[in-house]
Amino acid sequence: MSFPKLKLNTVFPAWQWLQDYTAPKFRADLLAALIVIAMLVPQGMAYAMVAGLPPVTGLYASILPMIIYAMIGGSPTLSIGPVALISMMTFATLEPLYEVGSPVYIQAACLLALLVGILSTLLGVFRFGSLIRLISHPVIKSFIIASAVLIALSQVKFMLDVPLKSGNIIEFIQSAWQYLTLINVITLSFGITAVLFLIFVPKLLNAQFLQSFSTSIQFWIKALPLFLVFISIVLVHFLHIDQWGIKTVGEIPSGFPPLSMPFWSWDLVIQLLPGAAMITMVSFVESISIAQATAFQQRSKLNSNQELIALGLANISAGVSASFPVTGSLSRTVVNADAGARTPMVGVLSSIFIVVVSLYFTGVFKELPLAILAATIMVSIWKLVDFKPFVETWRYSKADGIAMWVTFFGVLCLDISTGLIIGIISTFLLLLWRISRPHIAVIGLIEGTQHFRNISRHDVLTSANIVSIRIDENLTFLNANTLKEFVIAEVSKNPDLHHVVINCSSISNIDLSALETLEEINTELNKLKIQLHLSEVKGPVMDRLKQSHLMNKLSGKIFLTHYQAMHQLDAQNFYQI
Repeated sequence: MSFPKLKLNTVFPAWQWLQDYTAPKFRADLLAALIVIAMLVPQGMAYAMVAGLPPVTGLYASILPMIIYAMIGGSPTLSIGPVALISMMTFATLEPLYEVGSPVYIQAACLLALLVGILSTLLGVFRFGSLIRLISHPVIKSFIIASAVLIALSQVKFMLDVPLKSGNIIEFIQSAWQYLTLINVITLSFGITAVLFLIFVPKLLNAQFLQSFSTSIQFWIKALPLFLVFISIVLVHFLHIDQWGIKTVGEIPSGFPPLSMPFWSWDLVIQLLPGAAMITMVSFVESISIAQATAFQQRSKLNSNQELIALGLANISAGVSASFPVTGSLSRTVVNADAGARTPMVGVLSSIFIVVVSLYFTGVFKELPLAILAATIMVSIWKLVDFKPFVETWRYSKADGIAMWVTFFGVLCLDISTGLIIGIISTFLLLLWRISRPHIAVIGLIEGTQHFRNISRHDVLTSANIVSIRIDENLTFLNANTLKEFVIAEVSKNPDLHHVVINCSSISNIDLSALETLEEINTELNKLKIQLHLSEVKGPVMDRLKQSHLMNKLSGKIFLTHYQAMHQLDAQNFYQI
């Protein structure tokens, strides 16, 4: 028995781009890494807070995972690291189990990342890359929008300096009402000022008259969160505004992330496994969607199974380096691409810069106000809150619109994981509902052609003793009876009927239940002295028919084309063209 040889480029994609890595590519990657790092430092710390973890874990999550993905992943621009959505899902998974921020909570977060990594790697190894994307786009859109709302609400407690709950919007409203009188006005004013700064300064910098003065204006806009961070640190350090009640990050340990296996037990693994499965699915869908968007521009190849493995190994490295689950970041990936990143080396360079920050500059961030990090998250995440897709989807498809709203309210009113599960279930239920009510039409010949179309939409030729039926769906147990009812209805309307011809051009698959239903239709029509015919049967369907009793019992014939059937059954009306 011989096994297929694995190419080194397939297992280790970095081997391909390292072979022709040049100085110009390095300069482009270095510039992109410098721009990305300006976003990554405040984002990483902020998203760690969203997950209920110490800010330094956000820096740890940006070191090993980025290096691993650069070596194993296929996208030249995808930026792996902490993101708001996965951080929120981490918080939603762990918060019911342990006290937020406690040592056991941190260990559980590391174990969660490890489980996500193992699941993702296994799915990639066993080639489930295409099957994992079973969530419809409307549900994903709705899930992201609802999660963005929850993430923004989760930061309000840092803006108000009160212990608000944010697992769902009901908890948030109840806790907001409870702590309304305890709001720290100074912290709120500080946070609102930061939000206004992040909203209006980019608009000012994007003004036409400033664009003409500098070609690097976009860099300064991207780096604004980092500038805000340093401005706030300076204010705390020199003006001592923390004495007014403004809370800061506090001491941040410096050095490399500790490399060790997180504490685990089978009971804890079982508790975390559902959350890990949801995070695995969402992180992959998010990563591959972002990678595909940039792949078109970069003309790079992507293998979904390889991406799963790369994402899995990145999360395993996160789990053993004292951090939490990671995935591809949309904002940082876009910045990567816009900054001219040429290869995955940009991820390696970014992680080196993070190491430098972790070793030498963590002390700088101890006086960083929590309200500033909260403002950074709220402004960046609120860009995702857009209700236009709900209106557009509803106009296009009521079923998809229902799935979107169900997912949205499920996430908002229950929790992130439950809302997503409800969305997925609703999608499949609506899909089954659509399949069970297929489009079935009586068709006729367009004069002067050999094409048959719906009699209610076109001016066509028909015959009094023939009814031609086309079903635009695969025949399964879900819709076979619908076809039977349609045939019965058409037969009852035509007393002079001698032939029923089913056009099978849109049928690519047929199950046993549908075959048995066709046999029943054939038997009932035969009793009425009406012949059942089939036309334009595809190869896979014909293979099924040959294995059934219908071939021997069929009262009529199977025709190669529908026109051939009409011409043979009624040559007077359907003349040869």
